[in-house]
Amino acid sequence: MRVPSGMGTGIFAQPRALTVPSGFEVSVFAAGLEAPRWLAFSPEGVLFASIPSQGRVVALPDRNADGAADEVVTFADSLYLPHGLAFFSGALFVAENQRVVRIAYDPKAAKPQATRVQAIVPNLPTRGGHWTRTITFGPDGKLYVSVGSSCNSCVEDDSRRAAITRYNADGSGERVYAKGLRNSVGLTWRPGTSELWATDNGRDNLGDDLPPDEINVIRDGVDYGWPYCYGNRVPDPELGSASRCASTQPPVVALQAHSAPLGLAFYSGTQFPAEYRGDLFVAFHGSWNRSVPTGYKLVRVRMANGKPTGEVQDFATGWLEGSAAWGRPVDPVVGPDGSLYVSDDSAGAIYRISYRGGVPTKNAE
Repeated sequence: MRVPSGMGTGIFAQPRALTVPSGFEVSVFAAGLEAPRWLAFSPEGVLFASIPSQGRVVALPDRNADGAADEVVTFADSLYLPHGLAFFSGALFVAENQRVVRIAYDPKAAKPQATRVQAIVPNLPTRGGHWTRTITFGPDGKLYVSVGSSCNSCVEDDSRRAAITRYNADGSGERVYAKGLRNSVGLTWRPGTSELWATDNGRDNLGDDLPPDEINVIRDGVDYGWPYCYGNRVPDPELGSASRCASTQPPVVALQAHSAPLGLAFYSGTQFPAEYRGDLFVAFHGSWNRSVPTGYKLVRVRMANGKPTGEVQDFATGWLEGSAAWGRPVDPVVGPDGSLYVSDDSAGAIYRISYRGGVPTKNAE
């Protein structure tokens, strides 16, 4: 389906030309948000978004369930590059550039008091080449924090960089969980399992087609290669060696170089047709240093019995028009209604992708 042009400037607007498979439709859930990044639904189903450039986290209630936000409510502000969001145990946890904070969450109060903001991880590595910090809580009740590298290719002094670190929910018990992950912005759990899946952005300056970007299944104590190796244990030309790479873990899915995969989400709803259930959606933020631009789309990674089949299909395209991009998708998340919500930090919008092609059949067991 192709939707007409004209973004508009208010909270409601029509997306420019986006193409999705037959039976699906795209609408704008919210616009005029400057640069929304990470998304999370509250326990009662309100969509929250981080806006790092403004230092705030907003709530976007859709009280009449018409598929569009009613208003933008500032939930927290005066934060430093807030990015990752995670609801857990009566609170919203927010990953700022330099710390993780816990903000007491009362669905009846639009904005918390400052005294209710608690820093639980006060000393994350700051700035560097990759500024985002993403968080998630696992089925084990632990907090997982992803911090990207400080550089394109180097040996880090801080072991928490280019790594995922695990904490207790109160911020104690810090331990590097997995390493060799240059910039794993996206984290998600495969539903019904204890499998943590993550995107990873490969290094620059090896040409248009190297190295591949990655999707990894993150396991305790595993080394995913960076800065010594990339792809299927290929030595980095500057730092790697075959012997060093022999013990590293290859990706479960290799992606087009410089696609810049960010957020990812398994489809756990029932609105989409049965063949989409359990598949993985990944947002390609798009290349910045490739001679021919690539990415700028939402793709579908086909799954079978919990494993990628090797098929990576375009699902939502159109952000890239020729060699120019008018938008950059960041984070997909499945809503309580079964629609897929996707943030766009270039167009300042959040889109809602829904299925209207008929009543989907039940998923085969």
